[in-house]
Amino acid sequence: MVFFEKLNDFLWGPPLIILMLGAGFYFTARSGFFQFRHFHHIMKNTFGKMKDKGDSGEGILKPFEAICIAVGGTVGVSNIGGVATAIAVGGPGAIFWMWIAALLGMVLKMVEVTLGVYYREKDEKGLPFGGPTYYMEKGLGEEKGFKGWKPLAIVFGAGIFSTFFITLQNYTVSEAIGNTFGINMMIVAVIYIVCVYIMISGGIPQLGKIATKIVPFMLMFYLVGGIVIIFKNITALPHALKLIVESAFTGSAAMGGFAGATVAQALQLGLARSVYSNEAGWGTSPMIHSTARTDHPVKQGLWGAFEVFMDTLVVCTITGLIVIITGEWSSGLDGATLALTVFEHEIGWFGRVIVALSIFLLGLTSSTGWYSYYEVLLRHLLGNNSKAKDRILKIYKWVYPIPELVFPTLAVTRGLPGEKVWLFADLVSAIPTFINVAVILVLSPTFFILLKDYKARYLEIGELDPNLALFYEDKNNKAKA
Repeated sequence: MVFFEKLNDFLWGPPLIILMLGAGFYFTARSGFFQFRHFHHIMKNTFGKMKDKGDSGEGILKPFEAICIAVGGTVGVSNIGGVATAIAVGGPGAIFWMWIAALLGMVLKMVEVTLGVYYREKDEKGLPFGGPTYYMEKGLGEEKGFKGWKPLAIVFGAGIFSTFFITLQNYTVSEAIGNTFGINMMIVAVIYIVCVYIMISGGIPQLGKIATKIVPFMLMFYLVGGIVIIFKNITALPHALKLIVESAFTGSAAMGGFAGATVAQALQLGLARSVYSNEAGWGTSPMIHSTARTDHPVKQGLWGAFEVFMDTLVVCTITGLIVIITGEWSSGLDGATLALTVFEHEIGWFGRVIVALSIFLLGLTSSTGWYSYYEVLLRHLLGNNSKAKDRILKIYKWVYPIPELVFPTLAVTRGLPGEKVWLFADLVSAIPTFINVAVILVLSPTFFILLKDYKARYLEIGELDPNLALFYEDKNNKAKA
């Protein structure tokens, strides 16, 4: 375990921290601070259009269905168990760095979603799919002639697929439901897997329809409970905010069951938890956003920015504040148990039930959201071999939920603590994030061309280029004509 801790410290050390924050500052500055100056526009064209029936353009999912799957994949158990663990280990300062990473992550995800949609391609059935491996092939390979795109794509894909075996949703759900209702974790784990099978049985289109029903409800269910706790302790809010900011730059002293934390620990855990939670820079969400019906890549990119805002700056912040504002962060507890304890102490047993059920829904939408990510990667890997693709995807559908049993089994048989489980989660997110952020930096000129066009079309800023192809496929068709 010491080896994995040192490896994690290295991966989430200065190189990745500098790359992530540097890329975030670069895209923020070059875009004219888009996520700040045009925040109202982002909200108006995402949150304000949630009830729209759809959008023009080709695709499998409606934009709202795509964002619900993506939000379901990002707003998962890490927003509760992961954030609570980050504070329990790194101190309140971890929340501050999580905020910074999220503010910069809004534009990072906007970039990767935009590129994912722009470089997407149709399969043999005429259905569009895209994501990091697609823009590595087309952007790096075809446009820039970089022959090393394939090894990069393989390492990226391997990093994403490693989460297939190191998955935390079932672990956290089983921990929360088991502790709340006194049920054996393994029984909960099996029930959870059955639910996952039912949800993925109809593939990505069915997931889109289910996600639109579950995701908005699960968010409101959890957020209302959290807001009640904050208002109940409103007099302690100024002190909590002060503690978050001060701890970010001075570290946190040992107190209660808390062992103390340095500024480096707070920074590392805040950044790592932000990436694992909202997945900005990780390269996952572009895989599902690329299937959305949209007539402009940046238009879907706005949903990526909204996704980070909702995931981290709203949901994670609620979790962080209630853990700190009640003083439970220094109790020595971590993971979902810490969040459950806060709700139970503040609202009673009903509060614990709220969190347990929220975690159950969060876990389900996260597991099924990631199912769609893996499917997109497999589709790209298998190319247009329709028979082999259909056969392998059927096998994948039946095998997918099984690894979810690994961590609940270890927790029951070996007493694996939450802190160690989240250590593995941070490990498997570092490598793909490093590759993906480096790639979108190289492809940044394409994003800024598309952003310039979007501003001219929808914000009346600048001049419109009537000859610009809004999708790579259209650009290729024009070149061949």
